[in-house]
Amino acid sequence: MFKRNRRLRETRNIRDLVRETIITPADFIFPIFVVEGENIKEEISSMPGNYHFSLDRLHEIIEEVEEVGLRGVMLFGLPEHKDEVGCGAYDKDGIVQRAVRKVREISKDLFIITDVCMCQYTNHGHCGILEGSKVDNDKSLKYIAEIALSHARVGADMIAPSDMMDGHVEAIRTILDDNGFKDISIMAYSAKYSSAFYGPFREAANSSPQFGDRKTYQMDPANIREAMREIECDIEEGADIIMVKPALSYLDVIRWARDRYDVPVAAYSVSGEFAMVKAAAKQGLIDEKAIAMEMHISMKRAGADIIITYYALDLCRWLKE
Repeated sequence: MFKRNRRLRETRNIRDLVRETIITPADFIFPIFVVEGENIKEEISSMPGNYHFSLDRLHEIIEEVEEVGLRGVMLFGLPEHKDEVGCGAYDKDGIVQRAVRKVREISKDLFIITDVCMCQYTNHGHCGILEGSKVDNDKSLKYIAEIALSHARVGADMIAPSDMMDGHVEAIRTILDDNGFKDISIMAYSAKYSSAFYGPFREAANSSPQFGDRKTYQMDPANIREAMREIECDIEEGADIIMVKPALSYLDVIRWARDRYDVPVAAYSVSGEFAMVKAAAKQGLIDEKAIAMEMHISMKRAGADIIITYYALDLCRWLKE
């Protein structure tokens, strides 16, 4: 006798009752881009519905974030000044440092994660300190650690280093612990691939490299065993959460990480994934809501505990419908 599996798909009620993977607002982190200046809320052309905010208008997006039920945000800063060592990244009055203070003024409860990298702050657009035309890994660690410490001092809840320097988690954990910030957690961009999906973000963050590329420090998209080595190193160095970035084309990496490591796994659904759906929806080729929901369910099903996504606000609204 054959099995009647369709019995459990007969109505919406039974489908909801037996659903294996569920996404909620508690799963999502929303990235926010903060810029210098006043009275600025400018839409990012390649990422419709996402904006650059000046500090005096930051309350608009923070209030919206809390209204839809999100628990956390990730802050990215765009400085006015750039130099060879990205000094604005660790300035106590830098754009991210002031943004953290401002968000904390607006909301006492929202969880604040800060991206730690140098690409937005260096005049060459690379994620570390240059020695000639090469990024010097070990020299960069001191600067990465100082950036993390400056974020902790102004009230960040979690540090998220995205530079992909070897040893950066250990450097950050050490400087935080030595300065009394033992309770500040680290979300490491452990498996961050050198991906073509980052294009719109580089416009949003004004962070494109001025020469060359990032293939010497970001991962080859062809490799998965290497990703496991990177993750294992970050966990050993003190990472509390590990991340796979991008998400949609790397669901297998998320699953391998979930099966191998007993720490929370984050997935970053990046700008290119978002922009492609938006562009297709604008042309009337797809159902944007259905596609976006399916994408993020797939990330959760693959094993992501946390999803960083530009769709976070929309997803929260759709989940309430």
